[in-house]
Amino acid sequence: MELVDYLPVAVMLVLATGFVAVSLVVSRLMSPHRPTPEKLAPYECGIIAEGEPSTRFPIKFYMVAMLFVVFDVEIIFLFAWASRFNSLGWFGIGAMAIFTFFVIETLIYVWKRGALDWNVPGRRRYLPTTETS
Repeated sequence: MELVDYLPVAVMLVLATGFVAVSLVVSRLMSPHRPTPEKLAPYECGIIAEGEPSTRFPIKFYMVAMLFVVFDVEIIFLFAWASRFNSLGWFGIGAMAIFTFFVIETLIYVWKRGALDWNVPGRRRYLPTTETS
């Protein structure tokens, strides 16, 4: 490879940096410099806020969101692998099998920990065994 092969990457880097710089300058120029209290107040679909929220989002909301991202990334990798399936051969099948194994193992772990259970605060997956003698 020669240095000229990296020219498209350099052009995209310059364009991206220029876009960010222009966006920041235009935002600075167009933003209000002395906003009114109405403009500083949070806007919630036309409903006037009556105060701070009484409760916080449950942690399960964030756990499900992170799991959604993890499994979306897996789908992206599977699509890329499927598009190059013939050229990767057995190495590609083995690598994807290992990757899929770890993702499924993660799903099983999260499922057993109860991160996917909603509206059931204290569900136990496994009941303790009681031995009577």
